[in-house]
Amino acid sequence: MSEYKNTRFTVILPVIISLSVITGIIIAEVFNKSNTNHSILISPKKDKLNMVIDYVDNEYVDEVTREQLVEMAIPKFLESLDPHTVYFTAEEAKGLEEELEGNFEGIGIQFNIFKDTVLVVAVIEDGPSEKSGLKSGDRIIYVNDTLIAGVNITNEMVMSKLKGQGGSIVTLKVLRRGFKNLLTVKIKRGQIPLKSVDAYYKITDEIGYIKITSFAKNTHTQFIDAIFTMTQTGMKTVIIDLRNNAGGYLNSATDITDEFLENGKMIVYTEGRARGKKVINATTKRSACIDLDVVVLIDEFSASAAEIVSGAIQDNDRGFIVGRRSYGKGLVQESTVFDDGSIIRLTTARYYTPSGRCIQKSYENGQDEYNADIYNRYLRGEFLEKDSIVLNDSLIFKTSKGRMVYGGGGIMPDVFVPIDTVGFSTLYSEISRKSLDYTFSIEYVDKNRKMLQDVTSTAELISLLKKNDVMQSFWNYVISNGINIKQSDIFISGKYIENNLYAYIARQILGDSSFYEISNTIDPVLDTALNIIKSGRQLKFD
Repeated sequence: MSEYKNTRFTVILPVIISLSVITGIIIAEVFNKSNTNHSILISPKKDKLNMVIDYVDNEYVDEVTREQLVEMAIPKFLESLDPHTVYFTAEEAKGLEEELEGNFEGIGIQFNIFKDTVLVVAVIEDGPSEKSGLKSGDRIIYVNDTLIAGVNITNEMVMSKLKGQGGSIVTLKVLRRGFKNLLTVKIKRGQIPLKSVDAYYKITDEIGYIKITSFAKNTHTQFIDAIFTMTQTGMKTVIIDLRNNAGGYLNSATDITDEFLENGKMIVYTEGRARGKKVINATTKRSACIDLDVVVLIDEFSASAAEIVSGAIQDNDRGFIVGRRSYGKGLVQESTVFDDGSIIRLTTARYYTPSGRCIQKSYENGQDEYNADIYNRYLRGEFLEKDSIVLNDSLIFKTSKGRMVYGGGGIMPDVFVPIDTVGFSTLYSEISRKSLDYTFSIEYVDKNRKMLQDVTSTAELISLLKKNDVMQSFWNYVISNGINIKQSDIFISGKYIENNLYAYIARQILGDSSFYEISNTIDPVLDTALNIIKSGRQLKFD
């Protein structure tokens, strides 16, 4: 009997197991449905991204719109491609366009928020504010009957209230020194040019200096105006300062470079998977600088268009590059504008210098490592010692006269200048941390505007400041802000602090060119460039 039972059990065992498995599947399905878990079967021909967005839109626990999901999704997948393929919302795109276009519509002032009040630092010449009678030193209390003083207003909030469509009217109520009551100033908004050539001035009778902060649409025009002004008074060599210049429009960079090169000389070329090789050569259209010697200043924040200019000058042996290795941004982006005003800037090609060097540094190790590159250079000592720079011996190229230059990212200067660490002390650090030199300069100019307003040159201004012992007033101001002053710190940093203070005051009275004229008097990179020029090395590459 027992054998019969065992035999029978053996026969029905597979059936029992099958029924158990089926029952388990049914129970699991019931359990899964009760927990609202779903399987999404996606055909290879279907758009997976849109299906996921639909799924979240329909099933997510909280309310979320499809538009919100799209705005969140696009930046995430674009940033995984390369560091410079990016998405801008409509609002972000508007600000970017103004910067690159080189103008915006507003009232035409430079301002600072000082003691929670908008202080007019400068009024742009021939701009809407100057025509309406607004003056430097005015404090804006109301904008169109909205109080903006003493309400913790930000720069962005001020800009949003002062900018507006050209031709529209904005009414300001301002407090002006010497007047008891608020003054009403009505201003018709207009187009305000943005300066990308921040400064230019003559260092000597034959040497000029031009500071370019970005490459906007109007940069070439501003550059030529500066060149013309200085060549009219005998300039034979120009120093172009591209430090901290993050780039901009390719055309502006190539147009400026074209001014220095003979017809047919290569400036740059681009090439990408879906874009054939495109070469940009110098033309006969532009030759304003063909007889000028040139030295270009760069640093670790000189990028993109700034690297195109310096790379072309270097590879054509047209002039010296002085400073530190540039950033290494050599990817070409093309913009696509959507109906809502948002923009995708997609990388479509790479920049190459005339010798064949790719400007772009590696981004193979991901976004975080790429973003940390400048800091890692600092840790390696690259800012202090030329020998600390990592050069790729497999990427050696030759300039037109056979000099070796290196690829692998960025432009390596012909003459390396370490970062300036001289003059730093505890006193200098405390003053910088609290921005005391800056805040003092605003207060000083505000109180002494009548005395300063007739000054016409940098030399005259410095003479006046020294005569009135501004530095002693500043030291008293520093002490009143709780900082202990040691003579040893003044010995180390005194001239640097004084230089900064004079430069800040000069900017408010005489503009940016005077600011750089003063601040550049203590600048090892510029000093090195001047020594190169005076030694006659700038064109002797043979």
